Amino acid sequence: MFDLKGQVAVITGASSGLGKQMAYAFAKQGAWVYLLARRQERLEAIKKDLEASGYKVGIKVCDVTDTEMVNKCAKEIEAECGKVDILINCAGASKDNGILTMTDDEWDFTIATDLSSVFKMTRAFANIMKKNNYGRIINIASMYGMVGNTEIPTVAYHASKGGVVNFTRAVGAELAPYNITVNAICPGYFYTELTTNVLNTEKFQEFAKNHVPMQRYGRENELNAGAIFLASPEASYVTGVILPIDGGYTCV
Repeated sequence: MFDLKGQVAVITGASSGLGKQMAYAFAKQGAWVYLLARRQERLEAIKKDLEASGYKVGIKVCDVTDTEMVNKCAKEIEAECGKVDILINCAGASKDNGILTMTDDEWDFTIATDLSSVFKMTRAFANIMKKNNYGRIINIASMYGMVGNTEIPTVAYHASKGGVVNFTRAVGAELAPYNITVNAICPGYFYTELTTNVLNTEKFQEFAKNHVPMQRYGRENELNAGAIFLASPEASYVTGVILPIDGGYTCV
């Protein structure tokens, strides 16, 4: 089960963090992975490493908030591969602030990066999937898209990830007749370039211990099994699902 040989998987935010982890996981499952991010040198290093192990890899420099770049990447990948089977919307960034002090620029940046980019990528690649009557779209949201929090003032992030959650449901229903499933993963606290400084503070470690039932942060690669399942041919009757992988944070 869960063999992805012969499938083309496009992963955004693939130059670091959770996107990079998924790039390796999907390559090991046999997929031809296309890695999208803004930092070419990082993409090239990952490509070189994966190809040294015999995996098939393509890279595209892409700002997922830029409609023209997104559409151009989609056309080029379709021309090179003939299809796209899997899309993982993992790119994201946030400017944290609370509702009383957040600026328009901070709000607009976060919504554009974490929500509008998912719309633009999904629109471009779902049109390719529709031609082949097959697709798996996985949106990386956040447990903060399901609940609020009392530790970090980050209202735009909550709003954007909540938007991704219900975007997933809406698009899952819309694309179901084309045999395209759309699901979301809601990670809990995982180390990435964006979170390490906060997660390593003594105050936040104590907060996590008291609020995460498993009393720890997520470990590297603990998201991958959920993503591979949702991307697999076997998950053909699973769509519109919101899957928290959060150590139990949202169950209490």
